[in-house]
Amino acid sequence: MIIALASDHGGFDLKESIKLYLQENNIEVNDYGTYSKDSVDYTDMVIKPCEDIREGKATLGIFCCGTGIGISMAANKQKGIRAACCSDYYSAKYTRLHNDANVLCLGGRVLGAGLAEELVEVFISTEFVGGRHKTRVDKLNAMDD
Repeated sequence: MIIALASDHGGFDLKESIKLYLQENNIEVNDYGTYSKDSVDYTDMVIKPCEDIREGKATLGIFCCGTGIGISMAANKQKGIRAACCSDYYSAKYTRLHNDANVLCLGGRVLGAGLAEELVEVFISTEFVGGRHKTRVDKLNAMDD
């Protein structure tokens, strides 16, 4: 499993915390930046990691901004990306289980590191259930065209 990490300045600290957590758990990480708290646009930060997710160079993505909302909107504009902004365990689990989300978006100004780690863990460990949910995901994917 390879996790694509990206953030803007508002999500930088949380991204760094998540990166350390994943590395400590022997999960490969590709860090697409930002690499400091200098101001950057979240819209720019999602392009390359989303491309790599589409191309199979990364398994899933975890993107952070101040609230998780802006970066999720930008990610969802990218073809083949199903990004979900989550701040609770149930949503992080079911966005994988039922929606086959491939990007988890988190808010660095909203979540603490402990909760973020729990959300990351359930997101990356939950498999898509398929079945009747596959039809819905297929319809979502068709909206990219």
